[in-house]
Amino acid sequence: MPNRAFVGIVPAFVVVIAGCSSPPTAEVEAARQSMATATGAGADKYAAASLNEAQAAQSDLNAELKTQEGKFIKSYGRARELAVAAKTAAEKAAKDAKNERERADVEAARRAKAAAVRREKPVAPIRVGGQVRPPVRVKEVAPVYPAIAKSAQVQGDVVIEATIDEAGKVANARVVKSAPLLDQAALDAVRQWEYQPPLLNGVPTPVIMTVTVKFTRSQ
Repeated sequence: MPNRAFVGIVPAFVVVIAGCSSPPTAEVEAARQSMATATGAGADKYAAASLNEAQAAQSDLNAELKTQEGKFIKSYGRARELAVAAKTAAEKAAKDAKNERERADVEAARRAKAAAVRREKPVAPIRVGGQVRPPVRVKEVAPVYPAIAKSAQVQGDVVIEATIDEAGKVANARVVKSAPLLDQAALDAVRQWEYQPPLLNGVPTPVIMTVTVKFTRSQ
């Protein structure tokens, strides 16, 4: 009787061992390859959000595989599901990166074409006024008060008409209201000023505006 009982237990134990699932090696490798493809497609630059989701899915998969490694009786059903999810997320990141990169390339080509057209056919500057607002100055160089003007106790305002190009640089400047001995110093200063690129309907456009350079004996 004891021998028969022992024989009855062994088959049951064998069934338990045989029920252990094998590691999803192919699925895990496919997920990692898809992640490598997404990274190579520039997902970190063009599809950061999708890449973060794919990385999170890969982390979940790695954590599940590590958990199963520590078990005597392993079950890889959950790991297999996570591997498929990680692969899908990585494929989405790669696709999103490809689409965004293509969109960026199209936009870059459009800008380059527009710049080429502007070089071939410069846009005529528009005079500031009405809906055309003056650009914001971002660099100002103070005029050097001429010594001869100081000695002669000359002071006053020099009004200059300046053309600001698409890059915000002073492309041209001329005196429209003169002050004796001060005009050249005013022009030298204004030509070094810089502005935020003037925009018209969101497009960089050269503008013409007047600026006033003041000279006082207290300078």
